[in-house]
Amino acid sequence: MVDMAAFGEEGFDPKAWVNAACRARHPDEDAERQLSDLEMKLQLASEDIAAALEDQSTAALLRIPRALRDVSRLHDDALSLRSTVSGMLLKLRTAESLSAGSVAALSRVDLVKQRMEAAHKTLKDAAGLAQLCASVETVFASGNLDEAAGTLANMRRCLAVVGEVPEFASVKRELEALENRLDGMVQTRLTDALTQRKVESVQAFRAILLTIGRYNSLEQQYSKVRLKPLRRLWDEYESSTDGVGSGKPFIEWLPTFYDQVLLTLEQELKWCMTCFSEDYSRLISKLLIDTMSSIQTSFTARIEASITPGLHCCIFSQTLQRPPLNIILMLHNITSSFAKNVERLFSAADHQEMMRVLKAVYSPYEGYKQRYGELERVQLSSNLSSLDLKGAVQRSVGSRGVELSETVQRMESSVPELITFFESAVERCFNFTGGSEVEALLRALDETMIQYTSSLHEVLKSLRPVCGVSQVFDSTKKDSLDGSSNKGKGNQDMIPEEEEWVIVQGVLQLLTVAESLSGRLSVFEASLRGTLSRLKNQLPGSREDGANALLDIAGLRVLDAPDKARKLASLVEQATDPRFHALAHASQRVGAFVDAANELVYEVLISKVRVRLADVASMPVWSAPQEDNPYALPSFSAYPLPYVTSIGEYLLTLPQQLEPLTSSMTTSDTSDDIDEEGQYFATEWMFKVAEGATALYVDQIRGIRNLNERGAQQLSADIDYLCNVLTALSMNVPAVLSTFQQCVGATRDQLAEFAKGVGPDLDGPTVRLVCKMRQVPVE
Repeated sequence: MVDMAAFGEEGFDPKAWVNAACRARHPDEDAERQLSDLEMKLQLASEDIAAALEDQSTAALLRIPRALRDVSRLHDDALSLRSTVSGMLLKLRTAESLSAGSVAALSRVDLVKQRMEAAHKTLKDAAGLAQLCASVETVFASGNLDEAAGTLANMRRCLAVVGEVPEFASVKRELEALENRLDGMVQTRLTDALTQRKVESVQAFRAILLTIGRYNSLEQQYSKVRLKPLRRLWDEYESSTDGVGSGKPFIEWLPTFYDQVLLTLEQELKWCMTCFSEDYSRLISKLLIDTMSSIQTSFTARIEASITPGLHCCIFSQTLQRPPLNIILMLHNITSSFAKNVERLFSAADHQEMMRVLKAVYSPYEGYKQRYGELERVQLSSNLSSLDLKGAVQRSVGSRGVELSETVQRMESSVPELITFFESAVERCFNFTGGSEVEALLRALDETMIQYTSSLHEVLKSLRPVCGVSQVFDSTKKDSLDGSSNKGKGNQDMIPEEEEWVIVQGVLQLLTVAESLSGRLSVFEASLRGTLSRLKNQLPGSREDGANALLDIAGLRVLDAPDKARKLASLVEQATDPRFHALAHASQRVGAFVDAANELVYEVLISKVRVRLADVASMPVWSAPQEDNPYALPSFSAYPLPYVTSIGEYLLTLPQQLEPLTSSMTTSDTSDDIDEEGQYFATEWMFKVAEGATALYVDQIRGIRNLNERGAQQLSADIDYLCNVLTALSMNVPAVLSTFQQCVGATRDQLAEFAKGVGPDLDGPTVRLVCKMRQVPVE
């Protein structure tokens, strides 16, 4: 037989099925015979299937009339049932309308009955209250505290039922006095039972206090009895010192105290779980809260005594091994470890109860957390005073470059140290306050950065005389006809050429300092924004598991301070904006320092040009008389004077001087990006100095009063040389300088033509100025 199941599967492949059947034949069997047998079997199977299908179809056709009769009968039954239900609903509505009046009458009767029963109970309770008032003294005299508690509880219940009946107005006062009397009788015996740890007696007294509604008395008495040994542990520190701190330091003693407290609490927890199976957690929590409250003042005093020497040193800018905030933070970390152990110990407590416990544990530090901004400023000021930022001292010629290099290196090394101080401050803020005082942190960081940049500005001022850019040059002396200088040109001329190179290299490092400070501050601010964003998850109500958020330090501090929580949430929300400046004033001051550093670098780089061009306008060569030439000698082009060739040589060496700094001014990791950024930096500063030199030169040319033909020829050669230098530096020659070049190189007639119709490539005011210099009339 053939297995027909494969034919009904999805994706049935006839070819594959036939091939599989062929592969299954016996090796000795003929393939053609096997295929013939397989075809016959399939044909027989198909005939069987067709016959079965025909039989089933015939049977189905015979069952259809019977099914139609069943459906018709069910439809008739459904119509009959609907008619019956409608009749029943009509009868119910009729009965409801007829019995409505009877039901209302029964309701009024029931209300009267209830009132009569209440009145009967009230009268009964009033009678019982009178009887209880008469017998209560007898019960107290018997000394049976359980019976007395029951009597007072019955009196309280009866009094609540009677209400404000004038006859029983005095009973309420008497009942309170009797409850206080019983409470006092229980307290004495409860104290002895708690001291001797008598479980059954304590449970009996607890039941009595619960009966008269004085459970708080049990908590207070338990806390009062168990507080004494814990307080003795705290007071042992006073006995270990002589009052002047010669004993063990508090910061070393505190972990021992916490360990002993934890051990005591564990023992109390085991005993309370046996004695008070329902409310043991509440009793232990109150014990710890009362303990911390009783030692809070002393705790704060010991913290103050620990940090007082540090505050004194900070005030007088002395070096500290442990600044005040660090000492407080070390103590706080010890307390945090204790708080974590308390959380594990009180795992059965609810979150509200745990919140009260943790607030009590951290309560001695609350005053310091409120003063966190002040303490952080003291800490950062101490850190800032440790930076070596003293100004430069002007040394003799030959050693200025060394002084400049050392000073700039100190400035450069101080930047990463400052950022490290700031990162430590952020860590201290979150460890100490959980980030709840982040606003005070930002103010402290901002003020410290302002103080730091002020110190950098002072250092920059001290560098100016070292670099030789603060000298006021004497402009009364004149250059010789060949352009050589015959005056002592101040600091810049006195510095040897090899030291000029060192000074330029040293002052260029200021750009690295400025770039490092600006870049690191930007990275730090971005990191600070990320830190503030993460703080959002620690605020109450900001997470789905809001109950757990209560256990964060930030959540504990702001939970009862809605205004503080609102300000903190607003600050955190602002921090999500990438444009938000956490240190707004500091960013401005850093920008001002960057500008000042760039200005000093520019002044140093342009100072040599400024010296060479100091007296160009007053040089006598421009109006020197024409020498008589008795011979008809050919006229040769003038050579540029030394003042302009020295400027050109200096500008051409700028790329070489800027090259060592290009790698230090880049932030990319790949070599291609480093080369590109370095070239961009060098080109930028080269263009800046060249443009400044050109502007200075143009100003000096404008100052020339008389320019004869020989002077014009010489000036044309000088300008042409400088234009060639600018072209070699891949710079465009300014239109003003190009106009000077064309006008001084032209003949008088050509100059007059220039003045009549100024072309698009000439500057009109410059043409008229040259005409005035050369005394060419302008119509």
